[in-house]
Amino acid sequence: MSETVRLMPNDYLMREGEESTEMYYLQSGTLVVYKRRGDGDHQIGNIIAGELVGEMSFLDKQPRSASVKALSECVLVKIPAEKLEQTMETMPKWFSALLHTLTERLRKANARIRI
Repeated sequence: MSETVRLMPNDYLMREGEESTEMYYLQSGTLVVYKRRGDGDHQIGNIIAGELVGEMSFLDKQPRSASVKALSECVLVKIPAEKLEQTMETMPKWFSALLHTLTERLRKANARIRI
């Protein structure tokens, strides 16, 4: 059974630099994504119901690349790393390589973004 997480406005789901062992599926509400730059945090995006959050760190086991907090009341489903590992055992090896390649390219692209 999946764990449900509830956030109130301004509650943090994750903070940039934290270690990751899960990702989340946003069932309802809106989340705001922030990146630390020089003088403070800058908003770089929103996550709306039906989207995943925390997937990059979940897949590549690197620290969180951004902070995420609730803009409105939110309900999320927590997806632990064990679930992915179980699923990946049933997939062809090329699928794992695809996920690794896409995640690595996305991290590099994110590092080039200037706020």
